[in-house]
Amino acid sequence: MTAIVGLTLGGSEWTPQFVEALDSKKCIGCGRCFRVCSRNVFELVERESLDLDDEEEDFDDDDPFGDDDDDDGFSDDTSMVMTLKDRDDCIGCEACSKICPKGCFTHMTVEAA
Repeated sequence: MTAIVGLTLGGSEWTPQFVEALDSKKCIGCGRCFRVCSRNVFELVERESLDLDDEEEDFDDDDPFGDDDDDDGFSDDTSMVMTLKDRDDCIGCEACSKICPKGCFTHMTVEAA
């Protein structure tokens, strides 16, 4: 079998890379992936609800882009992380991983049926 292949408007082939996993331990909860995703793939949840056994010195919430403007509606004392809400809705564009400052995503190709 071969991988699913898409076509651009100009007729060029490209292979979609679908979200395979999201490492919530790396996630800083910035919401960039949620904002760029045109589908219903992600959900922001409280870090504590995932029981990540997070040690303070291991969690790096630095924003390398310097634009984390706290417009997510949550107070500073609530630590949020992104999770996969509906992975099956992913279209394979990889916008989430391209915008992610922490490299939280892994992607995969899918075999054509």
